[in-house]
Amino acid sequence: QEQLVESGGGLVQAGGSLRLSCAASGRTFSYYGMGWFRQTPGKEREFVAAISRSGTNTYYADSAKGRFTISRDNAKSTVYLQMNSLKPEDTAVYYCAAGRLVGPTMPDYDYWGQGTQVTVSS
Repeated sequence: QEQLVESGGGLVQAGGSLRLSCAASGRTFSYYGMGWFRQTPGKEREFVAAISRSGTNTYYADSAKGRFTISRDNAKSTVYLQMNSLKPEDTAVYYCAAGRLVGPTMPDYDYWGQGTQVTVSS
């Protein structure tokens, strides 16, 4: 079983950057594809990015393409989300997730972190 802990959120001005981290506690991190989702109040959780178990393949929502980069370090059991050129509409709670499938929907993932708040001011 994986326990996931996100960090790196905060307040940033529009145009700025943040790097989110998600550390996994289990010993089977490399068995899982990893994803990042985000959620704002009153809205469904939405897919942001995902990465395959080896890190070879990455996937992005249209809103993230060209600005966000997902990566992972299996030796450190950590997945990252580098976010550049941030916009106020990127404001949300960001969640990482681990799953045996790698996909853009919540059912693709088995384990979830508690989330980290990202706020982008205009």
